[in-house]
Amino acid sequence: MTTEVDDTNRRDFIILAGNAFVAVGAASLIWPFIQQMNPDASTKALSTVELDLAPVKEGQAITAMWRGKPIFIRNRTKEEVDAANKVDVSNLPDPLARNDGLPANDPATDANRTKAGKENFLIMIGICTHLGCIPKGQAMGDSKGDFGGWFCPCHGSHYDTAGRIRKGPAPRNLEVPPYQFISDTKIKIG
Repeated sequence: MTTEVDDTNRRDFIILAGNAFVAVGAASLIWPFIQQMNPDASTKALSTVELDLAPVKEGQAITAMWRGKPIFIRNRTKEEVDAANKVDVSNLPDPLARNDGLPANDPATDANRTKAGKENFLIMIGICTHLGCIPKGQAMGDSKGDFGGWFCPCHGSHYDTAGRIRKGPAPRNLEVPPYQFISDTKIKIG
């Protein structure tokens, strides 16, 4: 009788060890397939961008890249900020802020498209919401459209000094990416 008990224990051990070996082998085969679905290091590196805005003078605009998209950054003059604040949001073709940092139904006031205390800096994704063209208005000699902001030469969309659509076929305002000021002059986008 002791022989039968020893054979059963040995058989149980062999089955358990075999199953463990198969499980470890299957996991080692499946892991590379699961790992390849994660974003690669270059994509992760581009998920956030830090920029120093100290060199951007009043009235000047720069373009940066984030996730393969142009980011328009303009240090607006007091006149541009005042013009943006005077606009009645209810008369806009798109009354929504389109700010990733705010709820989706917030109105497109200038305050909802900038950061408190840094209202002079307007930061937006520089892609026209009509068909994806890059609007003009970043360079000093560019046409800024009828409202002093940006003008899309592809189909004639006009944006104001807060990046809101005012005239033309574009259905939405230029979008504001998620960003934060990490110091007085540095921002982190993403």
